[in-house]
Amino acid sequence: MVPGQFATYENPPSVWPAFLIGQEANPVRVLLIDDDAHIRQVIAQELMSDSRTLLVAQASSVREGRRAIRQHEFDVLLVDLNLGDGEAFEVLEFFKSYRPTAQAVVISVMENDEQVLRAFELGAAGFVGKNSWFGNYAQTVLQVANGGASITPHIARRLLQRFDRANAPQSKRRAADDADKLSAREKEILRMVASGYTSTEIGARLFISGMTVNTHLRNIYRKLQVRTRAQAVRFASLRGLF
Repeated sequence: MVPGQFATYENPPSVWPAFLIGQEANPVRVLLIDDDAHIRQVIAQELMSDSRTLLVAQASSVREGRRAIRQHEFDVLLVDLNLGDGEAFEVLEFFKSYRPTAQAVVISVMENDEQVLRAFELGAAGFVGKNSWFGNYAQTVLQVANGGASITPHIARRLLQRFDRANAPQSKRRAADDADKLSAREKEILRMVASGYTSTEIGARLFISGMTVNTHLRNIYRKLQVRTRAQAVRFASLRGLF
């Protein structure tokens, strides 16, 4: 195939660019570890039916998985979270030392946030739920083989919500710090700027000169690290300074 062209695949029907990893002549090699024989068969059939992926070996336990990792060359590891003699985390810690360039995806019936985070901490490039990803294992393999990350939208949303909650206290602290930067007079002037008053009008209301108002504004800009009135007002609004 000429570089830059697209290959067409019938099973599954798809168009696959020639520059991506996972071509019929050089498929992505996969090692599958799952203690459920039925699940292994389902996943194996899907991988073997797609000419872009190649299942090189299977294992049913942590012990067998370690042996397979040592014995076989592969590009992507698909490993069940809960194995008969341990967890996928043990396999992840082991496989990186033997196959540092390979990618790993954890598969599980359950989608526990702590387990997802633990998997990513150990170098996994994906975490997918079995119940929601039947018929998509080959796509998952191709995605991580090409430098992407594979995660169900449901997990992604939960992790984003978790991230927002974790950073909320820090955001509040930043807002408090920003508020502390401004004096009471500067906050008062900034509120009046936000209300649309000019420097002259602000000076008249506060019984100070317009030049003094502008001096306060310059100090406000410097403290908030902005350059214009609009930026100062927007920054203050976002930080809850008024």
